[in-house]
Amino acid sequence: MSSPEGWGAPLYEVVLRGIPEGSTVLDVGCGPGVFAAFAESCGMRVTGLDSSRAALAQAEKTAPTARFVLGDAHQLEGAYDLVALVQVLAHVTNPVKVLQEAARVGGRVRATVWGREEESDIRLFGEALEPFLPPRSQRRTPAGPPPLTEPDRFRKVAGLAGLEVLALDEVRSPFAYPDEDALVGPLLQSDLGRFAANRAGPAAVREAVLATFAPRRVGAGYRLENLFRVMDAVPARAR
Repeated sequence: MSSPEGWGAPLYEVVLRGIPEGSTVLDVGCGPGVFAAFAESCGMRVTGLDSSRAALAQAEKTAPTARFVLGDAHQLEGAYDLVALVQVLAHVTNPVKVLQEAARVGGRVRATVWGREEESDIRLFGEALEPFLPPRSQRRTPAGPPPLTEPDRFRKVAGLAGLEVLALDEVRSPFAYPDEDALVGPLLQSDLGRFAANRAGPAAVREAVLATFAPRRVGAGYRLENLFRVMDAVPARAR
């Protein structure tokens, strides 16, 4: 499900806080280049890396003066003042390896993750769809260690990667949806949304979503408050 335009600005500001103008920044998992464009607007010299050619093609349009390369987050090259991993770690095969690579090529590493589920209004989408999904007892529970949304786990993974965590900041980012269609439309295009709509019909799903989000209504639109954490770290050898 896509996020509303402009949601990332408060997060990006913290990722770049204190980084001098003219610094070299590697944007790992750059996607369509939104963070790269923001970093360039702050005077950074940006290289974006992604494994998707389609994403890179879009990124080149979003940030036409940045440099973009096809690559794997688990195998980084070069040397940078800052390696930024903005909402990437939840989507890679081996977060420890990715952070190890970031520590190897970056003088500083900043990585972001979602807060815990209960800390963000984004959970309300799942609550709205709950009646249309199979019972929890029939759903597969993900195996493995606690998610990186747990601060202690995030710190531990960073340590295993050879990073010294200087700070783990909390950032609240508002998600503003201008109207009902902007709120419901992307959800109906998601896998869970399509499943629910196939089971109960789009109208029933829309009604449930709007009822769930009624307390978040502001005028004709909706405002959600979501929490992210930003890890500020340096390679342990640098301290």
